[in-house]
Amino acid sequence: MAFDGLMTAALVKELSDTLTGGRITKIAQPEKDELLLQIKNYDTYKLLLSADASLPLLYLTEESRQSPLTAPNFCMLLRKHFNSARILSVTQPGLERIVDFTVEHLSELGDVCRKHILIELMGKHSNIILTDENGTIIDAIKRVSGMVSSVREVLPGRPYFIPQTQDKLDPLTVSFAEFLSLREKPMPLYKALYSAFTGLSPQTANELCHRAGLSPDLPAAEFSEDFLQHLFHIFSALMEDVRQGRFSPNLVRHGKEPVAFSVIPLTMYEDGGYEIQPFSSASALLREFYAEKNTITRIRQRSSDLRRVLQSALEREVKKYDLQLRQLKDTESRDKYKVYGELLTAYGYGAEPGAKEITVTNYYTDEPLTIPLDETMTALENAKRYFERYGKLKRTFEALTTQTEETKSSILHLESIRNALEIARHEEDLVQIKAELTEYGYLKKHSPLRKGPGGKKEKKTRVTAKPLHYRTADGFDLYVGKNNYQNDFLTFEFANGSDWWFHAKDCAGSHVILKNDGREIPDHVFEAAGSLAAYYSKNRDAGKVEIDYVDKKQVKKPNGAKPGFVVYYTNYSLVALPDISGLTEITD
Repeated sequence: MAFDGLMTAALVKELSDTLTGGRITKIAQPEKDELLLQIKNYDTYKLLLSADASLPLLYLTEESRQSPLTAPNFCMLLRKHFNSARILSVTQPGLERIVDFTVEHLSELGDVCRKHILIELMGKHSNIILTDENGTIIDAIKRVSGMVSSVREVLPGRPYFIPQTQDKLDPLTVSFAEFLSLREKPMPLYKALYSAFTGLSPQTANELCHRAGLSPDLPAAEFSEDFLQHLFHIFSALMEDVRQGRFSPNLVRHGKEPVAFSVIPLTMYEDGGYEIQPFSSASALLREFYAEKNTITRIRQRSSDLRRVLQSALEREVKKYDLQLRQLKDTESRDKYKVYGELLTAYGYGAEPGAKEITVTNYYTDEPLTIPLDETMTALENAKRYFERYGKLKRTFEALTTQTEETKSSILHLESIRNALEIARHEEDLVQIKAELTEYGYLKKHSPLRKGPGGKKEKKTRVTAKPLHYRTADGFDLYVGKNNYQNDFLTFEFANGSDWWFHAKDCAGSHVILKNDGREIPDHVFEAAGSLAAYYSKNRDAGKVEIDYVDKKQVKKPNGAKPGFVVYYTNYSLVALPDISGLTEITD
């Protein structure tokens, strides 16, 4: 999937047609690397610009974003310059992943001024830069000093330029003679294409090879001039579509999973069971694809501290568990010392003074047994020493048995929290996870417990985030807990005794409740519930997952058990695929 120069070109055409002549009426900076502009033209539009290193974006959106109470400096600067400013043009230099908004506004003295907002969609080098009409940088959403980049400083007062770090050709103006230089590159044909021309991605290069009927993985030097002439005609036809603004935004899916998107037809996916979904605009395509991905990326960023604490705690518990198991293994010899003591008590009178060992008959097995002795002690003293060693190892065994069970329980608890982090979708989910980590001592409390009237502790804030809700095609409702608190709520407060309970066997995962509304439940609904339990479990990436399911009334919570932990003594089993494409998510 590629946000390449072709996607940028399609966006530029769309934004030019939609926003040229419009006035900027609102400017917000909901994230440190993200802007949201409201523009009034024939209609009111919202334009999202994101310079996030992992997910740079630019598209028209319909959603609003909550902004901080105090606007960041860059946002205040834009508001100062662009109060009711007019967009004169939206352009793209060559096929670079850069969009240039030329904006006209009145200065403080009432003079007409022009400035440029440039967004560079270049992965970790993405940025949003404000320049004057002469190309001098006024400021940027991410300042880059010479200590960070030796290629280009992005600082106020510096000249703006596009860094020419690679000698790439402009695909919109390339000649056939220049195109033939592909043969000089010691690499596969598809790689030679995207490394030679600005704005081409590996996906587009593979598509060009597919349209020309050429193997993309063969070295470029092996293709004759005739083959490259044919490829050049395909290449030129595509560039003509770009020049004329003929784009076909589309999303390729395999089942429910998106596997590729582009603004040109991806003929290489026309066979093989793929579904190609067309879109009316590049913005509509990007909204569809990135809406969920952007949410997940933001959640991951905001949960990084929780992940770090969780990983440290998990590693610590695993090391402790391994040490306890080794120590437990050392206690396996305890019964041997008990037998030594008993046999020495019975037969020790036959040991010679100063002997280092004695061989006696083991009356448990009726076989001879040689017992090591401390020659400085009598047989009875040696027996006492062995009994003491046995007693110590027995006490160690009993203590370690309890400790290993506790440590194993802690590991399972932490793994369940990690699974909850993986499926967290909203800020409220992170709040619940943080509360659980704090409750069990993995995070420090920032303030003492508040006291209510009469000096009593106030009740904990009730969980506000909702479990996931799915519905089958024939109307059966299924609910999924996104964390341990929600799992407890679903199982012990929400579900009735006649409902069905599902969980992945022997691994961290969500509780899934299948509501029984008095109807006979078909087998395929049980399979769908099993698929949900598999999908929202630690074993989600496995091909098949074993699922336990049982009447909810059979599920019990032991006294003092951690959130989400239950027991059941009888159950049914099924093997499910972690595929939930046949279910509809209900967002009530």
